[in-house]
Amino acid sequence: MINGREYGWEDITAYVGGRDVMGFRSIKYTTKQEKEALYGKGNKALAIQSGNISNDGEIGLTQSEVEALETAAGGSLLGIQLDIVVAYGDPEKGDVPTIHKLVGVQFTEDPREANQGDKFQDLKLPFLFLERR
Repeated sequence: MINGREYGWEDITAYVGGRDVMGFRSIKYTTKQEKEALYGKGNKALAIQSGNISNDGEIGLTQSEVEALETAAGGSLLGIQLDIVVAYGDPEKGDVPTIHKLVGVQFTEDPREANQGDKFQDLKLPFLFLERR
């Protein structure tokens, strides 16, 4: 909570490749770890074993932001690696921001979609990343 309230959309800023992205529409990111029950004698688990950790996410950007990223990448989103920094809180309002840095982001798809009646394109770009700091 900040100043007695939860973070709202207006409190979130995304920096993609070091640039404050104005056409930022959505973000989700997840860190997962493989887990498996270890069975031995009987039918109840003896322990839970842990495996690999993976990180993935999706960012929603306007088409103009995606095109700016493509230009900066030399024409293809699929060939770049960058960091995404997500800041929760507005320092101008006296908030101490919470910062999540997604390191080594690489996009896995370059989707395009438009529908009749759309006023703009909100493109969802899935990605993998190495770690969250």
